[in-house]
Amino acid sequence: MKSTVIEVRTGSRERVHDITKECAGFARECGGDGLLHVFVPHATAGVALLELGSGSDDDLLAALDDLLPADDRWRHAHGSRGHGRSHVMPALIPPYATVPVLGGRLALGTWQSVALVDLNVDNPDRRVRLSFLTD
Repeated sequence: MKSTVIEVRTGSRERVHDITKECAGFARECGGDGLLHVFVPHATAGVALLELGSGSDDDLLAALDDLLPADDRWRHAHGSRGHGRSHVMPALIPPYATVPVLGGRLALGTWQSVALVDLNVDNPDRRVRLSFLTD
């Protein structure tokens, strides 16, 4: 297995951050066929495979806001208002995804991208572990 960590700055707002380029670059460096496992070791972030740049980013954030409002209902209440929802989000958008790699290229669908989803406005810096698995 080969592994690396990338640093992602999500800033101080909710964000769907495209990490496809970094994932593709790592897969290319590793070469061959295998699986790219993408993992974010944070309790308040997730990894999603979805179309980006066509409004889907904002649609996802709006859907999460509907499902997990940033209000005072959350028992996990430290940090900014509604912070507890960030700790619930990984149950809906898991902190990992696995993508097939063929000949050093991500085998994503035409409109699929790899994205880090982060609702936690209190933590602007994230780490994402990329692991390439072969047989």
